[in-house]
Amino acid sequence: MNAERHDDEDSQIGEPVGELSYMAASRELDGIVEFFERSEVDVDQLVARLERATAIVDELDRRIRRTRAQVEELVPKLEAAGRTVASEQVVGVRDGAGELDDMSGATGVDGGGSAGETLPF
Repeated sequence: MNAERHDDEDSQIGEPVGELSYMAASRELDGIVEFFERSEVDVDQLVARLERATAIVDELDRRIRRTRAQVEELVPKLEAAGRTVASEQVVGVRDGAGELDDMSGATGVDGGGSAGETLPF
């Protein structure tokens, strides 16, 4: 039975770390941690498991850093696009400002705001 467990554990190590999905790599790392937490660690597998765990941690760290860089690059673009859309909507409201002013008085909206201020509705 011990040899059977050994074969099962070796089969998990076969796939290159770079080809694992993030979740699969994370699950395998959890399995390696469980291996080290056992009271009876198989000495024959100790170094191989430690090397594999190190490779997985390095790969996951690389992916997290790459993802963080992509997010940091994309968020300002998304914010800029949001500001552009918002300003286009405000320009559209300002084009009809004469009608908006007439309507705001009819609905009881106080005109005490600053000059050039428009309502979003």
